[in-house]
Amino acid sequence: MGFEIKGIIHDIFEEQQVTQSFRKREFALEIADGSYMEYPMFQATQDRCLLLDGFRKGDEVVVHFNLKGRPYTRKDGTTTYFTNLNVWKIERSAEVMEQPAAPPHSEADVPPPALSNDMPVDDLPF
Repeated sequence: MGFEIKGIIHDIFEEQQVTQSFRKREFALEIADGSYMEYPMFQATQDRCLLLDGFRKGDEVVVHFNLKGRPYTRKDGTTTYFTNLNVWKIERSAEVMEQPAAPPHSEADVPPPALSNDMPVDDLPF
């Protein structure tokens, strides 16, 4: 399931080699939520760690991410739930704003049908 959110990069952390075959890079995004600021942590994994290259603190971005969650049951039987916001695309906010939007489609864009000798001319307005 994919989501996107706009915010300001608050902090970017170094890449971490978690296991021999898994690496991640995290960053915190500053998001205005009414009169409070929120600072959710996002992660880029594997080759997507490179997505953060070229960005720095203070950059206004649009982050595209998937919401992931997993339960973990401890030896004592209690279960903890982990939530990850896995990034798959980051864009500068200005770049997103500069992309031309598709013009809305209207009936004025559709040319009227061509008249042929076989078609009767009808002067009714409907």
